[in-house]
Formats: sequence, C-alpha cells, structure tokens
Amino acid sequence: MNRHFGMDWLRIGAFALLILYHIGMVFVPWNFHVKSLHVEDWVRLPMLASNAWRLTLLFVVSGYASRALLARSNSTAGFFANRCNRLLVPLLFGIAVIVPPQPWVELITKHGYAGSYWTFWTHDYFRFGKLAGLSLPTWNHLWFVVYLWVYTTLLTLGLIVVRGDWLQRGFDRVFGATFLDGIAVVLLPIAWLVFVHAWWLRMVGETQALWGDWIAHVTYFPAFLFGFGLARSEPAMAAIARWWKVGAIAALLGYLCIIGVELRWPADVVTPRWVYTPYGIAHAVEQWGAIVALIGIAERYWNRDHRWRRVLTEAVFPFYLIHQTIIVLVMYALLPAGLPGWAEFTCLLAATTIGCIAFYVIGRSIAPLRPLIGLRPMKDKT
Repeated sequence: MNRHFGMDWLRIGAFALLILYHIGMVFVPWNFHVKSLHVEDWVRLPMLASNAWRLTLLFVVSGYASRALLARSNSTAGFFANRCNRLLVPLLFGIAVIVPPQPWVELITKHGYAGSYWTFWTHDYFRFGKLAGLSLPTWNHLWFVVYLWVYTTLLTLGLIVVRGDWLQRGFDRVFGATFLDGIAVVLLPIAWLVFVHAWWLRMVGETQALWGDWIAHVTYFPAFLFGFGLARSEPAMAAIARWWKVGAIAALLGYLCIIGVELRWPADVVTPRWVYTPYGIAHAVEQWGAIVALIGIAERYWNRDHRWRRVLTEAVFPFYLIHQTIIVLVMYALLPAGLPGWAEFTCLLAATTIGCIAFYVIGRSIAPLRPLIGLRPMKDKT
C-alpha cells in the first residue's frame, strides 16, 4: 500500500474537530461533566453540524489506518499484538490516571462531593460500583478506544477465518463503478443508515458502555469495515472522488432538515412522534453524505505530504487521550472567576492546545511513557 496523505490529514482533522466539539460541550445544554455559567441554547446549532458524522468518520479512518498497519505487519498475529499494545496499554493508563479528574469534578459540581482529589482517587474511584449515580472506575471519552479494540479483535478473527481476496473483490464491485458509475458508494450506506435511524433503532441514543449499545455497533462497526476495505480499493476511492459533491449536497440538506426540526421543536417542547422518521432519515443522509464528501476532498486535494504531517499524525492519539481531562479541569478552575463566555472559550481553547502539546512532547521524549500514551517504543519510533 502507498501511504494516502489525504487520509492522514482527514484523521488529524477529525480528532481536532473532536477536541473543539468537547470544548463546545461546556457551553451547550447537553449533559457533560462540568458546565460553564454561560450555557446557551444557540450553541446546539453549530454543534449539530457535525453530530451526525464526526464519530462515524473516526471509525472509517481508523479502519483505513488498520489496513495500512496490517500491510506493514509480518503476520495477522503480529498486527493484532501491535494493536493490543497500542490500544489496551493507553486505555488502562487512561482509566487509572488520565480520566479520574473528570468524575471528581462532576461529583463536586453536580453532587456536592466534598473530598479532595487524593481522597477520591485512593478511596472512591476504584470502587467498581456507583457513587452518586456514576459508575466508577470509568473510561469516559476513552470509550472510542474500547470499541476500536473490540472491532479490531473481530476483524482479526475474520482475517483468520476468511482466506483469499474474494471479499475485497466484492467490495470493489459493489462500491466501485459497476452500478451507475459508482453511485452505490453513496446510496448503499445511506440506505443502511436510514434503516437504522429511521426504523430499526429510531431515536435511540448511544450509551458508550459497550454492552447493549446496538445503535453504536450497527453504525460504527460497518464504518470501520468500510474504511478497511476502502484502503485497498481504487475503484471505490475513484467513485468517492466522482460523487463527493453529491455527498456534500446531501449532507447540507440533511443538516438543514435537522436544524428545521430543532428550531420548530426546541428541547423544552415535546416533539411529535411523526417527526422521528424524517429526522432519522435526515440524520442518515447527513451522516454518510458528509463522510463521502470529506473523503472525496481528501482524495482530490489533500493527498500531499507536508513537514508537519508526520508529527501531527503521531500526536493526534496522545492529544485525544488527554484533551477532555484538560477541558474539565480548566473549566472547573475558571468557574469562580465569573468570566464572560467568550473569555472562557478562549481560555479553554488555549489551555487545551498548550496542555495537549506539552503532554505529547513530554511523553514522547521519555521512553517509559511512550507506550502509555500510544506511541511506539523509542527504538521503533522511526
């Protein structure tokens, strides 16, 4: 496989958007670990622009990256061992060390918890039970790593059982140019997502708890497999490059429908049940349309290298590990200051950026810390 720089840039951008989105969660009237005093209903509107597709995109690009990692591995077993080291070690470190400040702040700001952080971490966090309704210990935002490891495990089992390249050939035929010049790469995933969101699991929310989170699994696992197949499918990538503008229009129309519903029936107004089906259809159309558009743009315009690409590609996972804890702690520290909303946002953005960079730079320079933040051992970093 040749490296696709455009997909690298798309992965970098997807994680950057995730960090910005989590900063926005402080100001939007949705549940989060800590809230600004300046929660505004209008913030929902720009947040909803990426709600439908941002996480699905992460699984698509993760599947694509997994195919590249498999191509560089000496065996399927070696690929799986590498993924376990790069996912499970940071996950356990994150659950034990990175995540705990988040439920501590949530308990203090929402439930009147009076203990210090040290008291919380040494006496309450590892209880393997509930405290004020919170299950502890928790993986919080690291649920993505859990799901990615589970999907990678299922993929590895599939690679062991299924021999030959007949599945890849089928992928090429289905999503390539055999039907109306490849439009199936847009229509078929949208049809599946419409079935999921508008009929089968209509208006069902994700739990991010792994067990029983079917709305997530029937969305993200197929997206992960699609990315895996796309990495070796020139016909499918060519079809996406041809139809990305259609995907962009579909995503825009889906988003406008969602905004129309949100404005007509705000959170404090009961939404009629008949709206659920068109809302689910709009969600599905925006979800896959945006992904096709972004991959098509990455293929046509971003498939070029830059001196910053390599370091940013390596940095995105450590950034992801630490960013939400920084956001929660900084917002908690800002609460007594009573700053205006724009100042809080500016402080959060600056502190999160600086904190993520420091976490990555320090972690990558100390050999024992590298595996803990998802980086290759020092001797293998090249």
